[in-house]
Amino acid sequence: MKPKKFMCLLASVAVMTAGPALAQSTTAELPKQLSWTAYDTGSAGYNQAVAIGAALQDTVGVNLRVLPGKNDVSRTEPLRQGKVDFSATGVGGSFMAQEGAFEFGAENWGPQPIRVLLANNGGAINLAVGVAADLGIKEYADLKGKRVAWIVGAPALNVNTGAYLAYGGLTWDDVERVEFGGFGASWKGLIENQVDAVFASTNSGMAYEAASSPRGLFWPPVDPENAEGLKRMQAIAPFFVPNKAKVGATIDGTDGYQGAGYAYPVLVGTDTTDTDLTYNMTKAMVELFDAYNGKAPGIGGWALDKQDMTWVVPYHDGAIRYFKEAGIWNDEAQAHNDRLIARQAALKAAWDELKAEKPANWEEAWAEKRRAALAAGGFEVVF
Repeated sequence: MKPKKFMCLLASVAVMTAGPALAQSTTAELPKQLSWTAYDTGSAGYNQAVAIGAALQDTVGVNLRVLPGKNDVSRTEPLRQGKVDFSATGVGGSFMAQEGAFEFGAENWGPQPIRVLLANNGGAINLAVGVAADLGIKEYADLKGKRVAWIVGAPALNVNTGAYLAYGGLTWDDVERVEFGGFGASWKGLIENQVDAVFASTNSGMAYEAASSPRGLFWPPVDPENAEGLKRMQAIAPFFVPNKAKVGATIDGTDGYQGAGYAYPVLVGTDTTDTDLTYNMTKAMVELFDAYNGKAPGIGGWALDKQDMTWVVPYHDGAIRYFKEAGIWNDEAQAHNDRLIARQAALKAAWDELKAEKPANWEEAWAEKRRAALAAGGFEVVF
């Protein structure tokens, strides 16, 4: 599969801000122009990137260009080519890209040397499959026979949707799969009655739009006591954990929504991203937190004290330099990070070996080679 051509609307944060400079500042040394890729316009990831960019512009005069991409491939391709500095992505552009899984297992992709700077671990939101409220659905098992969105080139969204179906005891064979070219298109499809269920973060702008539409929006619950359902869910998406969201469409002002979630967005580069730039970007994100906190739903999870130092993707050396200065990096985190980098190296070696073999059926051969390499290295085998 060839990567989708990166089509985006260039968003210049500078023209979106006005008013006096904020009191917060940073000692980080950044270029006057930065660029990130992010999710579609209107998504939580895009909105948060814009808010962070506004803080950078107002405090230190740095212009952050936020380039929205329709799917994981279109967000990661500019990063791989060095056309953007960083990507504010999800598990697709981080964990799945690292794993060389799904679309990233295509012959022209392969395991990517992804490195994390910071992640939004707020816990205030969930990442879930929302359904049209006019269907009267009460739980995920009720999606049987319904129309469920499949986003071309977005393995994270599709795997996560599949995980929710599995929680409900269903598979993709139990529903009608409706394909869309991007995240935003899928939610417009729900509003326009082209599809019945779509994946998103609960604080996505598109989710709010769907909630106010004639069809309405409902988030079926995930029971943390349903051990079998959670086992099925985590067998497909091991990064999901039960979580009670307080922020999001139909959730704001309520006691919360019991669902599931994971870190989102995740700010990433690669192993070749400049270390000094990464250090200063991390530093600016932390020191300017008060300048952008509260400026987009769920943005508070970027706080330094909410970072998970033993996540599923390794941190960049530049970020680690800052964490050491901040006194929050320890031997356990370093050992975990080293193990993740070794995992990436094992996957890359397996990929290179298979490329040299030139198998006739690449997809099947890579799936087998990948699992064997992980098992041989004593790494957890997922997907």
